Amino acid sequence: MNRIVFLSIISVFIFACQPNANTKQTGQNSNNFSFVFMTDIHLTEARDATKGFLQAVDTINKIAPDFVLTGGDNIMDALAVSYTESVSAYDLFEESIKKLNMPVYSTMGNHEVFGLYERSGVSPDHEEYGKKLYENRLAQRYYSFDHKNWHFVVLDAIGFTDDRHYYGHIDAEQLVWLKQDLDKIGDRPVVVSTHIPLLSVGAQIMNEPTAAMSNAEIVTNASEVREILEQYNTKLVLQGHLHFLEDIQYNGINYITGGAVCASWWQGPRFGMEEGFIKVKASGEDFDWEYVDYGWEVAAE
Repeated sequence: MNRIVFLSIISVFIFACQPNANTKQTGQNSNNFSFVFMTDIHLTEARDATKGFLQAVDTINKIAPDFVLTGGDNIMDALAVSYTESVSAYDLFEESIKKLNMPVYSTMGNHEVFGLYERSGVSPDHEEYGKKLYENRLAQRYYSFDHKNWHFVVLDAIGFTDDRHYYGHIDAEQLVWLKQDLDKIGDRPVVVSTHIPLLSVGAQIMNEPTAAMSNAEIVTNASEVREILEQYNTKLVLQGHLHFLEDIQYNGINYITGGAVCASWWQGPRFGMEEGFIKVKASGEDFDWEYVDYGWEVAAE
């Protein structure tokens, strides 16, 4: 199935479910801007990934958005490898991302979590175990920022099980912070970034119509998060993790799962979707978006 047909199927399904648009024109031209959401880069020195990522960077620089927001899984992996390998992965990403000509805001993915899997050989007593290495290298695990008339919220959607695996979860500390943060901004339009989705039909498309999302594929307390977001002027939730493209409109919010910069982990298209990223244009309180295929192809063997 080619990419155009795939997009058409998803669009028909979603807009049939929720036909009313969630945005409106305000005419606030001074607040026009664009940004790029690039998720699931999985940068590595293998598979020509660095070459592919730099091609994406070059494409973004030509588009010249106001800023870039990553959706997590910026590196190939820190879950199951040593400290030395994890640091090298972060070094590669930080050096490569410097080539972007605009500010970059990061979201944490599960693959940024250091040493969580027992096979990594890392002790939980390590000073940078878990999320600390990410916070030391890239960004706080959750935070917010403003751009023009819009407010952006970046969430940490990674929970840990007792047996050292991850699952989708927004912890209680963040839920309290989220409401306090949104209480301060009045009626400003809001964009949320979360690596693991708050809403998705991915399993039904990628597996079978009756398939359910696993606790590692969806935020398990998403209903609590959505209930908070629906109390404010939330326009858009940007999601990653599934390497899958979809746009669901529900209760006035667009939930866009943003494909993947690496598609099928730098091995070609995944479910018909090429390597790419989301470009969002905002105008007043309105927005539109497109998926940009930046043209990378797997080298012939």
